[in-house]
Amino acid sequence: MAQASEKKILVVDDEPDVRNFLAACLEDAGFIVETAVDGIDALEKVEAFSPDLMTLDMVMPRMPGIKVIRELRKQKKWAKLPIIIITAHARDDMGSDQIKEFMALTANVRPKFILDKPISTTNLIKTTCKILEVEWEGKEDITEDMSDERDKLARLIRQADSDTLRKIRDMLKDKKDKEPYFLFE
Repeated sequence: MAQASEKKILVVDDEPDVRNFLAACLEDAGFIVETAVDGIDALEKVEAFSPDLMTLDMVMPRMPGIKVIRELRKQKKWAKLPIIIITAHARDDMGSDQIKEFMALTANVRPKFILDKPISTTNLIKTTCKILEVEWEGKEDITEDMSDERDKLARLIRQADSDTLRKIRDMLKDKKDKEPYFLFE
């Protein structure tokens, strides 16, 4: 099995708080992470960063997620790039139409994953590890006992501004390099 530190993930979301939260979770699990602010930025970064996987919000300005997928599927190099759809619209009319199109556009790509916002960090990391065939060494038994604390932390993170989240992520990254631990489940 591959190591998380060998895998690159492009996180695409127009909401800075969500983008920084997802990036921090994946970095904490050991992945190499790059972020993009929208679909146009994502297409540019795919070429420069060469990710092994992309997390993609469906509803974004300038270029929505479904258009990003259409563009990627036109390019032989990126036609089978694994994508985790992350959306708050999976169950509404707009989202269900986009999900159907996603399924059609990725008919030859397995597996397919769609995660609803708000995101469970455990689901995000487990899904990412499953797709990339990486063994996750998370502390599941500890996090199961800490569900209340985890929920409180998730609420606080959603309320924080993007600059604060970026500073926290950088601080945790520095700390992680000195003393490994998992902040997020």
